[in-house]
Amino acid sequence: MYQNILVPISLDRDRDTASSVQVAQALNSNDGRITFLHVIEHLPQYTNDLLPEGHLERVKAVASELLRPLLDGFANACIEIVEGHAGRGILDYAASHDVDCIVVASHQPGLQDYLLGSTAARVVRHAHCAVHVTR
Repeated sequence: MYQNILVPISLDRDRDTASSVQVAQALNSNDGRITFLHVIEHLPQYTNDLLPEGHLERVKAVASELLRPLLDGFANACIEIVEGHAGRGILDYAASHDVDCIVVASHQPGLQDYLLGSTAARVVRHAHCAVHVTR
């Protein structure tokens, strides 16, 4: 079993979230920690001037509220929200927080995924720890 599990969460994929949470719970040791991570993608620089003041803080607050129900039933779980590219953000967080397993959801690949690669594929290729992919 794992002591420090990271579960990246995409707010637009509810079905994938439930599967990842169940797998993380099964892989978690009794006193292990589960971190639910959401990565807010950077917007192009030119859009920053068009957005209202405090936009990013409001987006983080809404994401945190949407993720809060995931903590129910977990004794040692937390929510983290970071900014950046999804794949790189997940990998950087895992490396800097000594994560020993990442439970990442993957969708059925389409043609664009074979050419560009998905977030789950990037995590699998570059993670320093075990990765469990759910589908």
